[in-house]
Order: sequence, then structure tokens, then C-alpha cells
Amino acid sequence: MQMILDAAGERVSGRVLDDGCGVGSYLERLTERADSAFGLEYDFERALVARQPKTNVIRARSEELPFPTGAFDLVLSHEVLEHVSDDRRAMQEIARVLRPADPASGRAGGRLVIFTPNRYYPFETHGIILRGRYRQGNIPFVNYLPRRWRDRLAPHVRAYSRRDMQKLFAGLPLRILERRVIFGAYDNIIARRPRLGRALRWLLQSLERTPLRFFGLSHFWVAERIRDALH
Repeated sequence: MQMILDAAGERVSGRVLDDGCGVGSYLERLTERADSAFGLEYDFERALVARQPKTNVIRARSEELPFPTGAFDLVLSHEVLEHVSDDRRAMQEIARVLRPADPASGRAGGRLVIFTPNRYYPFETHGIILRGRYRQGNIPFVNYLPRRWRDRLAPHVRAYSRRDMQKLFAGLPLRILERRVIFGAYDNIIARRPRLGRALRWLLQSLERTPLRFFGLSHFWVAERIRDALH
């Protein structure tokens, strides 16, 4: 969470959207800091869990955000685009609802903080579909297969290369502020085996400062809305 807050800066105190909020873990923390915060979640059961007394949760698709243009100072998209039907359309919608920069007043544009799965992480964390049956778990080396074979095994989820990410952003009025590959927090392992989990997290996160970050879990990009009209 601290990484998200650091990337958001002062915009976290404005109008905030958690696009694909799941059960609302991040939304709850953002609500504590924001002037107003909204969560968007398509899955009905998750939306019910996320809808707490202090949170605003709307059930809708990321490809059709039900908000006015320029409505938000901050949008968080945490491991969401890989699940939507049209990821490019979802990115266009994010750009649309971010507040544009206003050079005349010196006001910077709204900010996007986004995480997506890295195709070069050694495991497909969402499982695969093999011979018509879903197999849960971390499946090794699936994402290293040619795209057509990989997508047959995991048609339910995408994994992104850096080039894939660049295509998502291409032509949109977004200025990239930061882009890197990160390893995870491994909270599930820590919950089960604290000492082992913390050692694993320390080891893998230390690799983010080396060329081996190429094999990290997720892309972490931060972008800012510029003044240009959408096209």
C-alpha cells in the first residue's frame, strides 16, 4: 500500500477511483485519505463485500466507466486489466476520467497508478485450463510459451510484456512518470509461514535493484494526464 501512496502523492487527498476494487482492501485505505473515493467492481459478490458503510462501490465494467470526463485526481488499477474483455478500451476510459492538466494555472493532471502481470514472471499465478478443466495454482513457464499456445492454456487472463504495456498507452494523453517491474509482497506465504515468507520477500524484492527484475511479478507504471484531447 505504501508504494501506491508514494506514487499517488498529494492526489490521494482528492477525488479517487479504485478501478476494479475487488473486496475493497485498497479502497478502504484510500477512503481514509481521500476527499471522496469510489470503487468500481464488476463481480457482484466482491462488490457486496467491498460495499462497507464508509465506501462507495459501483458495479460496472472498466470498459464503460460511469463517471464524467475529468472526474478524478487519482485512479488505481491494481491487477485488473488482465481480466477485462477489452483492455485497450479500459485504458482509454481511465485516461478519459482523469483530470486533465491545466498549464495556464500550473495545475498538474490526474495520476494513474497501475499494476499488471509481467509475462516473464516464471509462474502463471491464475492457473490454466487443460483439456477442458481448470487447474488452480502457480503453473511454471506457461507465459514463456508462444503467445497462441499460452493463450490456449490461460484464455481467462492476460500477461504483459513491456511492449504490450506500451501499446496500451499508445496515443493516449498520458505522460509516463515511472515504469518498472516489481516482485510481490508475498503476504499469503507470510501469513502461513512468517519467517520463510519475510525472507523470501526480502530476497526477491532485493532483485528489483538488479537486471533480474526482468523476471518480476508485475509491471508497475505511474502516469499523468496531460492536456491533449483524447484520440
